Amino acid sequence: MEPLSVAVVIPALNEAEAIGAVIAEIPRALGAEVIVVDGGSSDGTAEAAAAAGARVIRPEGLGYGRACAAGADAAADSRGIVVFMDGDGADRGDLMRLLVEPIARGSYDFVIASRARGARETGAMSWHQLAAGYLAGLGIGALYGTRYTDMCAYRAIRRDCLRRLGMRETGYGWNIEMQMKAARQRLRILELPMPYRRRRGGHSKVAGSLGGTLRAGSRIIATFLRVAAAG
Repeated sequence: MEPLSVAVVIPALNEAEAIGAVIAEIPRALGAEVIVVDGGSSDGTAEAAAAAGARVIRPEGLGYGRACAAGADAAADSRGIVVFMDGDGADRGDLMRLLVEPIARGSYDFVIASRARGARETGAMSWHQLAAGYLAGLGIGALYGTRYTDMCAYRAIRRDCLRRLGMRETGYGWNIEMQMKAARQRLRILELPMPYRRRRGGHSKVAGSLGGTLRAGSRIIATFLRVAAAG
């Protein structure tokens, strides 16, 4: 297999404590172009990311999905593989090759990490995060026959497949929209058990508060219904 080359997109908002270590952990052998999409941080996240060697961009407008789309659009084509991951240090960047290689070999189009099936540090995930991933997996399985166990942000996809999905979601429904559309279009999908850590600093925008959880949950449900209604 020829040397891998991927674009890694990291949406980040006030993750200065962790972002440098996240970037440093990405294996150099992947030849990765690392793009940190800063959503208006006030703690020096952008500066820390740039110092660690990432390219930093600032999207027009706010929203998790908007940040992911902006990062993918900014990526150089290279081999056409885009990896998405969080900037809080919970995702195992040192294991990125496990996500990328099945696509580079031509065996799969979309590879997603499963925290539910992997080893988790104590306190890394709440029960409602696990339950949400399980329920989403049941719904997607009922609609399209593809069974997921998680909505983990850590995932890799062929860039041409990502374009074909026609992603619309600008908020926290981005992940489930991608999984639903990938299943509906019959992409070759692999879900891998992946170890998951507690965040290395900062504060979770979703699980860190009841309000954040409710906002994200309502967006995910609305996205599920919208995509399901489209067929």
